[in-house]
Amino acid sequence: MNRREALVMLASSTAAAVSIPEFARAGTVSGDTAPDGVLEIVAEFIWPGPSGIAVTPDGRTFVGFPRHADNHKEATLAELRGSELVPFPDRDMVLPSDLPPEQRLLSVHGMTIDSRGNLWVIDDGKLAGEPVPPGGAKVVGFDPATGKVIASVVLTPPAMRADSHMNDLRVDLTHGARGTAYVADSSFGTTPALVVVDIATGRQRRALAAHHSTQAEKGFLSILEGKPRRYDPSHPTSPIGGVDGITLSADSSRLYYCPLTSRRLYSIPTALLSNFEASESELAAAVVDEGEKGLADGLTTDPQNRIYITAGEHDSILCRNPDGEIEVVVRDPRIVWPDGIFATATHVYCTLGQWNRLPGFNDGKDLREPPYLLVRTPIASPVRFG
Repeated sequence: MNRREALVMLASSTAAAVSIPEFARAGTVSGDTAPDGVLEIVAEFIWPGPSGIAVTPDGRTFVGFPRHADNHKEATLAELRGSELVPFPDRDMVLPSDLPPEQRLLSVHGMTIDSRGNLWVIDDGKLAGEPVPPGGAKVVGFDPATGKVIASVVLTPPAMRADSHMNDLRVDLTHGARGTAYVADSSFGTTPALVVVDIATGRQRRALAAHHSTQAEKGFLSILEGKPRRYDPSHPTSPIGGVDGITLSADSSRLYYCPLTSRRLYSIPTALLSNFEASESELAAAVVDEGEKGLADGLTTDPQNRIYITAGEHDSILCRNPDGEIEVVVRDPRIVWPDGIFATATHVYCTLGQWNRLPGFNDGKDLREPPYLLVRTPIASPVRFG
């Protein structure tokens, strides 16, 4: 097996369900170890760990490998083709190089597919142990058919801050001449916000930076793999942050979002959020508290307007129906810190990054256990919650 083949191993040419060994134990709040639903292993990655995931309408699968936790030398964006990870769009743009930061991808985190089938990524621009360089953080769009860049907007002050962590994004083609990108800046510090970007002009702004809907909740307690983790920004014991999960409604009329360190889901009309003339007070007045949805990193929406939620405390992926009811799509002990998530018409794909096991959250001990998984689950028959 060559080095590239060692980086990714497919369970089979077609994703297949894998049985759970009797000794497997899920680290859920309830202690329940019985799996629900069907978990299919799409790929196993030895190194580095994945984060973003997006699947085109014709089934092409793209995976992001950020460098803000591990400054690795592999491709930060790749397409999964058979048994290989192929740098996308080319090696020069996604492997370490001497190109200026604005001309290459440094650390791809979140990604999405727009309503026309184009691939969009958020480059957080962060290499582990280094500040984000000018030109490093940006919104970049690709035509998957040609690999050509269709848009690239560098994020700049005041929309970009020194402690920004541009985490995930969604692209709304119903507002703006070429669309509007909504970026979740969860912040490497304590100053999160939504960032709104007009793709045609490059105009950008921070939104709801002082609003509770984008902020980490003080005193927040999570239970991860059976261990209580209290929110403390000065000494984090688990991944923490402000607005992180982000998704559009199926018709792009609303943006749904949630802080990482929170259990609540919020939404706002995109007609207002995309309007650069709207004041902060107008934006704040339009925010809707959609209720509790559990601790979540990633959010995604399917064509039926159902929202899928990564539920790391419960080793699960949840589904929020349009009426607000929550159901379990799949629960499995291998779902350790579900991160990037993407819904097609038939499946939900999710990367399992094991980010809660990083040394920085565990007294310097790296508790991650490769391989890192890319999984999917069919969405036709979610399981009733409770």
